[in-house]
Amino acid sequence: MHITITGNLGSGKSTICKLLNEQYQFEVYSTGKVQREIAREMNMTTLELNQLMCSDHKYDTMIDDATARISRENREKDIIFDSRLAWHFVEHSFKVFVTVSLDVAANRVMQDQRGAEEKYSSFDEAKKLLAERAATEKRRYKDIYDLDYLDFSNYNLVIDSTYCSADKIAEMIIVEAKAFEENPYTGTKMLMTPERLLQLEEMKEDDQTRLQELITSMKDGSDMIDTTVIVRNSEDGYQVEEGLDLVKAAFLAKIPYVPVKVVKSIED
Repeated sequence: MHITITGNLGSGKSTICKLLNEQYQFEVYSTGKVQREIAREMNMTTLELNQLMCSDHKYDTMIDDATARISRENREKDIIFDSRLAWHFVEHSFKVFVTVSLDVAANRVMQDQRGAEEKYSSFDEAKKLLAERAATEKRRYKDIYDLDYLDFSNYNLVIDSTYCSADKIAEMIIVEAKAFEENPYTGTKMLMTPERLLQLEEMKEDDQTRLQELITSMKDGSDMIDTTVIVRNSEDGYQVEEGLDLVKAAFLAKIPYVPVKVVKSIED
């Protein structure tokens, strides 16, 4: 099985890939690993290759070709491809995008400094620079490849990491990938954490009592509810248009995920 994983900055995809390696014995090929292999073949350091890539896009193409070659030559192996664009270049894969709210992403990178190039003086600066970096990457990939890696329709599974542990996400990815392998489907399956779909003011003191029957009907120990909730994009993330009680009940029942469908509102 080949699984390609990309995601928002700060989504935790590198940690998820590490867990898929440790707990499920998948080999992990990251863009960095492929880049190091190409540098060795060219008898240069990765720093020297990085400098060349800034001025000549043919080295991006070399990495893309190497990713495709690795996938073709290792069809019998379980491999995770950790890369922004591997979903496009790996010939047969279960395509995953890990999403996260910008606020939580900013908090994560503030707590997990990754060297001088990724130091932030404040939460607001981290949030601003993460948004700018994502926009820059989007433009770069559009210019080079005419691709939008932030378009969820490119993926088989979009899974939210905002309020869920990396262990549970790794488990869910394996479950969903195996289900897809047995019964492939078209379109994108999107799983969101209930907390991300709820505004605090939407939770009322009587919700536990009012929704008790619905909460009780939800499968004990289930990872998600059975009904798809309708949401639309909003300034703060997502706004539930149909199924708010289901989201509340899932939250109260401690169910990690709610399947959602994103639609445009009438105003859009």
